[in-house]
Amino acid sequence: MAFFGFVDTPLSFNQLQQQLRRTLPDARIESYDLPECAAPSGQPLRLGLINANFPTGPLAGATMRAVIREPAYWAFCWGSGLALAQFLLANPQWVEGRKIVDLGSGSGVAGIAAALAGARSVIACDTDPDARLATQINAAHNGVQLETTAHLPDACDMVLMADVLYDRQNLPLLKIAQAHAAEILVADSRVTQLPDPRYEEITRIEALTCPNLGEFDEFRLAHIFHFKA
Repeated sequence: MAFFGFVDTPLSFNQLQQQLRRTLPDARIESYDLPECAAPSGQPLRLGLINANFPTGPLAGATMRAVIREPAYWAFCWGSGLALAQFLLANPQWVEGRKIVDLGSGSGVAGIAAALAGARSVIACDTDPDARLATQINAAHNGVQLETTAHLPDACDMVLMADVLYDRQNLPLLKIAQAHAAEILVADSRVTQLPDPRYEEITRIEALTCPNLGEFDEFRLAHIFHFKA
């Protein structure tokens, strides 16, 4: 559910920066206007993400071990999440007036887009407490309210899944989502076909991860699938 006005949250972004620097001491959080993601008010969807000029060279050993142990994936807007956000804002009828769950919310981009598009309520679900914090802060930055949780709620109208199937071991999440909602939207640039034929590909959207540090170009085309029980 959206409320009026743009909320500037520099102190909250400082909170995110503190979390990010636990693993990447030289990184910082910057505000990004996402491309082709305008809210109905015309205000662009904005996220606090890692600085675009963060060096892509080899990291120091201790930093690399910290990143592997605790990856700050929430500090990127992955291309599939951006594509799903663009899709929902261009086609609000998919979520308008409905109870939505964003599963594996990361930065919160898909859930925030659903809220901006008129969802009745949005729950962002992620097991990483830093991702939940990022989602809360990014939601406030866009003037929307949503709930965050580490666990899927019992039932909702639709589950959103953006860029959560990067590992085939995550495929069981599809059946888990089906137990909680009769309708699911999946966006993924690494998966071109899902094992369940009931997931129909409805569109493809070209979208780059933001910020793009040079290694994500091969995953520029997101496939969006729709499941309805």
